[in-house]
Amino acid sequence: MSTRSAAQLYEDDFYAWTQTQAKELRRFARSRPNVALDLAHIAEEIADLGRNQRDALRSWAANIIEHHLILEHSPAREPRAGGIAEIATWRRNINRPLSGALRRDLGRQLPGLYEDVRVDMPKNLAAYREAEIGDRFPERCPYTLDQVLGDFWPPSGNYGAASR
Repeated sequence: MSTRSAAQLYEDDFYAWTQTQAKELRRFARSRPNVALDLAHIAEEIADLGRNQRDALRSWAANIIEHHLILEHSPAREPRAGGIAEIATWRRNINRPLSGALRRDLGRQLPGLYEDVRVDMPKNLAAYREAEIGDRFPERCPYTLDQVLGDFWPPSGNYGAASR
């Protein structure tokens, strides 16, 4: 990869850049250069930067799914405004660093993220005496990636424009 294309990749897709740079550092380390660099650990740290960013995006997407389910299924009237504000913040946090590679990753991970949320939420909702709403959750993720990341709000008779 040329320096110019590596620099452009850094600007366009940080996650892909970290993975490419880590791969190149590992390849360079295998050539046993006589340099005082800890190439193996440098490569791992760079790769971790990309994975940390990817994992943060996955976590925020799971939070959005969780709040969509609450907005859609919970009979509680409050704190809906807080949940809506949190969704808006997580969407901003995701969309700032979102690249093609990370978007594809989120698309692939969406079913698993939903399954984790669907399984864990009833335990979390038990503290609010709403564990039973977990029985209403669909088997498969009812939201597309565009709905999770975009300006979508789940339909519900329990909240409306006045509570937004």
